[in-house]
Amino acid sequence: MIAEDSVLLREGLIRLLADAGIETAATVGDGPGLLGIVDEHDPDLAIVDVRMPPSFTDEGLRAALAVRERRPGTPILVLSQYVEERYATDLIGGGAEGVGYLLKERVSDIAEFIDAVRRIASGGTVIDPEVIGQLLGRRRSGDPLEALTPREGEVLALMAQGRSNGAIAADLVVTEGAVEKHISNIFMKLRLQPAQGGHRRVMAVLAYLGRTDA
Repeated sequence: MIAEDSVLLREGLIRLLADAGIETAATVGDGPGLLGIVDEHDPDLAIVDVRMPPSFTDEGLRAALAVRERRPGTPILVLSQYVEERYATDLIGGGAEGVGYLLKERVSDIAEFIDAVRRIASGGTVIDPEVIGQLLGRRRSGDPLEALTPREGEVLALMAQGRSNGAIAADLVVTEGAVEKHISNIFMKLRLQPAQGGHRRVMAVLAYLGRTDA
């Protein structure tokens, strides 16, 4: 389902998704209407614009947060015109599984956009690289992330984009074993213990986005 007030973009998204074999069950043009259609259709994914009527500030983001609170685990992909770090961290702060935050310009890369849609619907996390870049640029002294090497920072950034170990290896042109070693070092430096199991990857992304005390 799609929550987007721009008719042109909304129809364009419907067409792009249809061409990829993805059905749009319903659309809405404002934030308050999002909850109603989510309850009615129980979608595999909701694509939500941040700024919608009536005030064109953060109605879409607030509606997305309400959906996640009311129906935990509902996959949400938030689209934004500009890099707004607070929106990304507010959204992922409620749980990183099945969450995405992308700039609208990413839609123009159709293959990448459809891949992001599928990963988020499957429970993955996809954060726009420009958001990640800004977050890296404002890290405070003493932050555990400062202990990461440049390569470990690259690996964690790709983890935040929802990349699998194999995809990270391909992007960085290294072996999957090397990626696993970097991830192990990341967990150690962020003090994420083995007892935390599979959640360590999610917690590392949350730490990266500044939403945890790790």
